Amino acid sequence: MRNLFRLLLAVLLLSAVTSACGGGASTGDKGYVDGAGIVTRLPVAERRTPGKVSGTLLDGTDLSLSSYAGKVIVLNVWGSWCADCRLEARELAGAARELAQEDVAFVGVNTKDSSPDQGLAFEKRYDVPYPSFYDPSGRTLLAFHGTLIPSAIPSTVVIDATGRVAASIQGQVPSQQTLVDVVRDVLK
Repeated sequence: MRNLFRLLLAVLLLSAVTSACGGGASTGDKGYVDGAGIVTRLPVAERRTPGKVSGTLLDGTDLSLSSYAGKVIVLNVWGSWCADCRLEARELAGAARELAQEDVAFVGVNTKDSSPDQGLAFEKRYDVPYPSFYDPSGRTLLAFHGTLIPSAIPSTVVIDATGRVAASIQGQVPSQQTLVDVVRDVLK
């Protein structure tokens, strides 16, 4: 009976240890972290200005976020290879269209694709109405240190009209309406 008790105790202890190791986001063998669509809103006093964000777009032209000064900016990090990015693409495109008449600019950051052609095909397939930086190395994300996890794809950041990070969504945008509500809250 004593051996059975020890065996049962060992199984319970092993079970507790292995379940504790399995929690949380992990890159696994994918090379990126899955998000859970967690929305974080920052009070005005806690907002910080990201580093400079500029670069080459998928179509080969150059862009700097500073050209959108005075507007709320929605910056979405995505890759054509990312299943969650494909799932949220229509939600983001819908939100961009819904907010088109308001002082809001949408910009994407296409990351980890080996060619701009992959990103351009993605934009065409999902009818994305806004430009995207081509950033295969993810360097653009360094400007958001402390806000975005560079390997969390997809991720979305909302920058207020003064150029400070006001909200972020780690993982897939939960819905078009959620994103629109977050952006309109920042517009206030």
